[in-house]
Amino acid sequence: MRNLWMWLPDRVIGRVRFFAWASLVSQILIIGTGGAVRLTGSGLGCPTWPRCTEESFVSTPEMGFHGIIEFGNRLLTFLLIIIAIGMFLMVVRMRKERPELLRLSVALGLGIPAQAVLGGITVLTNLNPYVVGLHYLLSAVLVGLAAWLLYRVRVGPATGVRSASPLLAGLLPVLLGVLGVSIVVGILTTGSGPHAGDGGAARNYLDSELLQHLHSWPSYVVFGLTLLATALAFRRHGSPSQMRLRRTLVGLTTMTLVQISVGLYQARNGLPELAVGIHMVLAAVLVALSVTAIFSTREDPELAPAAGPLRQRETAASNS
Repeated sequence: MRNLWMWLPDRVIGRVRFFAWASLVSQILIIGTGGAVRLTGSGLGCPTWPRCTEESFVSTPEMGFHGIIEFGNRLLTFLLIIIAIGMFLMVVRMRKERPELLRLSVALGLGIPAQAVLGGITVLTNLNPYVVGLHYLLSAVLVGLAAWLLYRVRVGPATGVRSASPLLAGLLPVLLGVLGVSIVVGILTTGSGPHAGDGGAARNYLDSELLQHLHSWPSYVVFGLTLLATALAFRRHGSPSQMRLRRTLVGLTTMTLVQISVGLYQARNGLPELAVGIHMVLAAVLVALSVTAIFSTREDPELAPAAGPLRQRETAASNS
């Protein structure tokens, strides 16, 4: 047991970064597979929960394609749990020097069973569109937590030395808030549309066409704010932290433009399944980039000698 404990990292090294990246990628991936469940009409492929049928925890041949899709999505939850446990083990020896990594890994880990339970409620309520929406919303929150964790692993502990102007630092939380509004309206729009996840599932009976228009407005605001934020970021001299912020904002602006394009395409072409699925995944990517951008404005490790010894050890480890 002592040998295992000593094998665990006491600073950020490659294994820690791997699990941090895996945490973010897997949280986005399960949004994609959850979208596939709904868009293929497999939402009740396993008609009960936690079992797939009353007699079996796994899908049966009689359940066909829909049972395989739904059960496959449930299996992915176990992969997320394995990654969460691995992430916790990677940071547990750093609990004194890097307590924020431990807190974030625990919060992310606890979110996974909560998400599984909410997914079960979704099935038991016959894919109630509001419960389905909460299921997606929690996934978006977990993506944000995973992005926060990855940022802390990659950049280091908080320093309190800002790397951006107060205007830019204040603008990005507003951007994330507007993005949140866009996601909520998008959830309501989906709940009124044709992709219920099963032919007999309920809809929210809201005006789908009106909601599509309402959904587009905050998306355009997000795009405008990303353009403004990017312009502000390029006004300052390029320290390593500022260059990192610029890259994040360029990525955010690009992905927002792609997201708007996909949204316009799906709205004008009868909501094709593949486009809707891409739209769902891109929304999660935008959350991750927005969270990363916010934290990129809040501290500049390169200008904070107080972060010194631990930062130097982690840098030396990453270069070795």
